[in-house]
Amino acid sequence: MSGNATKLFREAEQRAARWLAAWDGHGLHRTATAGDDAGAAWLTAEARALGASVSIEEFTLDRFDPITAFLEIGGERIEAVPVFDAPPTDSAGVIGRLGPADGEGDIAVAELSARAVYTGEFKRLRRTGTHNGFVVVCSGEAPGLGLNNAEDFRHPYGAPAIHVSSEARDVVFAAAAQHAPARLVAESRRVPAIGRNLVVKLPGLEANRPPLVVMTPRSSWWQSASERGGGIVCWLESLHALLPASPTRPVVFSANSGHELGLLGLEDFIARRPGWDRLRDAGGATWLLYGANIGAAGGALSVMSPADDLREVAATELARVGQPHAVAPKERVPNGETRDLHRVGAHCLAINGTNRLYHMPQDRWPDAVDIPAIARIAAAGARLVTVLALP
Repeated sequence: MSGNATKLFREAEQRAARWLAAWDGHGLHRTATAGDDAGAAWLTAEARALGASVSIEEFTLDRFDPITAFLEIGGERIEAVPVFDAPPTDSAGVIGRLGPADGEGDIAVAELSARAVYTGEFKRLRRTGTHNGFVVVCSGEAPGLGLNNAEDFRHPYGAPAIHVSSEARDVVFAAAAQHAPARLVAESRRVPAIGRNLVVKLPGLEANRPPLVVMTPRSSWWQSASERGGGIVCWLESLHALLPASPTRPVVFSANSGHELGLLGLEDFIARRPGWDRLRDAGGATWLLYGANIGAAGGALSVMSPADDLREVAATELARVGQPHAVAPKERVPNGETRDLHRVGAHCLAINGTNRLYHMPQDRWPDAVDIPAIARIAAAGARLVTVLALP
């Protein structure tokens, strides 16, 4: 690497570190909360400082505010987090005997990872059986509370349900094995609220061409320094690279809220732009997703796309900066924002990573992130966006 290239890379690392520290400082980024609003205001200011004109697209939701959540066994309370697409209890909760989710018991117990929502297991267990309550004992690569996303946030289903930390595993499963009496409380309220998507529109010299959409989710359960932060850095660096250029095609940058609540923000974004989710030959957009866990400490990076041209250019740019990555088989469907786009064969590309702290409160600046990796991936992403925007 030349001296000038080294200097530019160090500057990119410094920007990434500054952005990630600020991001972590907002507090929890859950949709339509104070931390989410702070993230929107901060990202708007950063994009405008780069020279972008930012618009805000609002969508409505009934925000879920937990009041009290716990599992009580033998007079001892285990603190919990509600499942956000399950019905609540009142302050008295549900009382009954514990048991395994696939067996007998009034309150079912199952050990599930934060990815169980994507396999169908989470929904299957909650929709089957006759239990009156459901306890998710979190399971992950690190101990703690790895929450499942609320894929059916607008349509709660099943019995009242809570997450408890993996650190309570032995106590909960010992009680379930004995069918011990327990009380589950998941008291909450719904409050009318506003979610916000940030949108930057670059018109393009050929305004009638199908657009390029560069998107990243910006909401999550916790601070999510590595789950969301790497994507935010890539989004800003791509915007920084493209603003001085004159894109041939229209380009729209979108940073969406509502990710952890059934992709509410993306749903609103697409509803405002009918036809963009069609096949490219039918006038559909090209979609680039900076997804979860980009540059998470100890993580591995992957590229997913059903389109050969997108797979090739992404792999080329990542290899150019020396970033290890895997290119997933074309038929593998990603989780998150490009899932439905991928399934219909839309022209879409998702960049994601792995993360041992996935959906956990320990995902914090600075330990959860790999700054050099984020800087490399962001540099590759900026070149990738430029290639796609200037053909």
